[in-house]
Amino acid sequence: MQAKKRYLISLLTGAFLVLLFYFGGGGDPGPAATGFRSRHDRSRNGYNRPEQPWPHFSDPLQHFSPWDQSDTEEYNVHISPRQKSDVNSSVYKGKRCRMQSCFDFSLCQRNGFKVYVYPQQKGEKISESYQNILSTIEGSRFYTSDPSHACLFILSLDTLDRDQLSPQYVHNLKTKVQSLPLWNNGRNHLIFNLYSGTWPDYTEDLGFDIGQAMLAKASISTENFRPNFDVSIPLFSKDHPRTGGDRGFLKYNTIPPFRKYMLVFKGKRYLTGIGSDTRNALYHVHNAEDVVLLTTCKHGKDWQKHKDARCDKDNAEYDKYDYREMLHNSTFCLVPRGRRLGSFRYLEALQAACVPVMLSNGWELPFSEVIDWNTAAVIGDERLLLQIPSTVRSIHQDKILALRQQTQFLWEAYFSSVEKIVLTTLEIIQDRVLQQMSRSTMMWNSHPGGLFTLPLYSSYLGDFPFFYAELGIKPNPKFTAVIHAVTPLVSQSQPILKLLASVAKSQYCSQIIVLWNCDKSLPAKHRWPATSVPIIVIEGENKVLKGRLALNTTFPSDAFISLNRNAVLKTTRVDFAFTVWQSFPERIVGYPARSHFWDNNKERWGYTSKWTNDYSMVLTGAAIYHRYYHFLYTHFLPNSLKSMVDQLANCEDILMNFLVSAVTKLPPIKVTQKKQYKETMMGQSSRASRWADPDHFAQRQTCMNKFASWFGGMPLVHSQMRLDPVLFKDQVSILRKKYREIERL
Repeated sequence: MQAKKRYLISLLTGAFLVLLFYFGGGGDPGPAATGFRSRHDRSRNGYNRPEQPWPHFSDPLQHFSPWDQSDTEEYNVHISPRQKSDVNSSVYKGKRCRMQSCFDFSLCQRNGFKVYVYPQQKGEKISESYQNILSTIEGSRFYTSDPSHACLFILSLDTLDRDQLSPQYVHNLKTKVQSLPLWNNGRNHLIFNLYSGTWPDYTEDLGFDIGQAMLAKASISTENFRPNFDVSIPLFSKDHPRTGGDRGFLKYNTIPPFRKYMLVFKGKRYLTGIGSDTRNALYHVHNAEDVVLLTTCKHGKDWQKHKDARCDKDNAEYDKYDYREMLHNSTFCLVPRGRRLGSFRYLEALQAACVPVMLSNGWELPFSEVIDWNTAAVIGDERLLLQIPSTVRSIHQDKILALRQQTQFLWEAYFSSVEKIVLTTLEIIQDRVLQQMSRSTMMWNSHPGGLFTLPLYSSYLGDFPFFYAELGIKPNPKFTAVIHAVTPLVSQSQPILKLLASVAKSQYCSQIIVLWNCDKSLPAKHRWPATSVPIIVIEGENKVLKGRLALNTTFPSDAFISLNRNAVLKTTRVDFAFTVWQSFPERIVGYPARSHFWDNNKERWGYTSKWTNDYSMVLTGAAIYHRYYHFLYTHFLPNSLKSMVDQLANCEDILMNFLVSAVTKLPPIKVTQKKQYKETMMGQSSRASRWADPDHFAQRQTCMNKFASWFGGMPLVHSQMRLDPVLFKDQVSILRKKYREIERL
């Protein structure tokens, strides 16, 4: 009997354990069993990187499981799983598309990465934002007007706003797109979109079948994002500047890097519907001291119908604070999701050097394929809102400073204008197409960024001057001299022959290149002076000034010394300038300096050659710079600017200074020079007469404004620094000085 009881008890216990395991333990592990993981990050090659945790310096959230859309109750308030599946399948019939399966690489092999924009159809309305996108593409080096040369196609039909309640919504888009002769089911097409879906669900439905087209989309979810195919772009307003854009607001670093507020937010509170849960809960962590999270119910026509008990108090508190003052005086800025995953707050926080704290589960962050957002933002979880204040307080001040500096770099490199957003999108796609010449992660995430680092020049970081310091390397210890000749050799006393002799004596000179842009034929070999270094004479084909700035960059030396034929330089002055450049290889270093100013009366930029302590340009008539800038001048700048320089036979030195300052965000460096130096005026030959023309100075004024317009602002930076040799003009014996000839200036 006792044995039967024991057997029965054992049987019941076993059955209970089986049932307990079946109903409680067989599903997903609970919070205690799973480590916290942040949203995934896909690399540019399509494979998954190690999942991104909260910043490694502070990891208090190790006990929580990763977020899953199916776990979020509000996500399914208005839409059933079957409806959700139907919507996604209707919009993303090419959900499995990748570059290898839905992109025709053969179209890019003939003419490289060229982009065609469909002609605008008569009567079709286009928003200002979409027109800015199209204008940017048409003004870029990628654009082609011939569809047979195109690798990528862009619709002229406005696809930015696909909210059916929006006045910008384009009707019958499905029919219009399908009727395009080159549509080909969307293959090799790119569609730009900022808003999709409509109230109350705000799904990612674009209202037409995109086929095999790529999406450049704001607020795209990780569920619908197709890695290595789509591009996630930021949500930007209609007032976002087309070119240039304002710089970041961080003018100087404060140590410690803490501001008046630790964490701030000010925005709408949605009383019902998708996106309401997170913002409705912000009052729980608001303390009105260093954590200021403000919401208002006052938006929409019928907000009072849905008014809750907290609205009046929230609205009153909301009106007490100025948003701009909060933004510029906070260490961290909360970026919760709105109706859609993206938010205008994201770009606003980046520009203000307020480190974004992301609370938008499932959002594929902008340009996530190339940008490492862990270096510029804190990526949180909406379910863990109550832990956000303690998390940001635990971040070390050194890390805060690094995060803040990276926000400024990313803002200025990729987000400050529509042009940069569009060009970054195209560059990402080009890297996929030309994989053998694609940018590395460091190129994208280090100054000056991917837009100024052209892989067509080199894929090795050590070939770019702005990476020398980071890599701990030095430039080649030799230079190539480039002398521009426009007048024939008449006598052995001509300045160009003296210049050749002086430069050739330099211990750092490897070779001299003479660009012969003279109407007369090349002089005989015996007319050139005998030197210890080779002299290469290249006859200019078009007899234009761009020849000096469009040289083949395969020469062995990193440094080019650009010289006008009548520059007066002794060997010691050449040596000293090159020695200075070796310490500043990313900048222009030289002798004759000029400056710019804003003319309030004429409301335009002015150019001055007055001798002052202030300068912003070093003329390329006697200057040293890295050979990469030759390449950038040729391949980055638009043909319109280079043609202007050719037609005027003027301003190429100004354009080069604009370019280098735009890349470095730094001024050139002036070295010791004669005060008597004046801007070179060439002889009275037919070609030189353009330089001696009274309109020469006026042309340079015009160039300044034309260049500033293309760059979207004034990139030149003023400086008052001049570098002289040690003991220069000191009251010591000249025999103790290394550069003695400079002393006699």
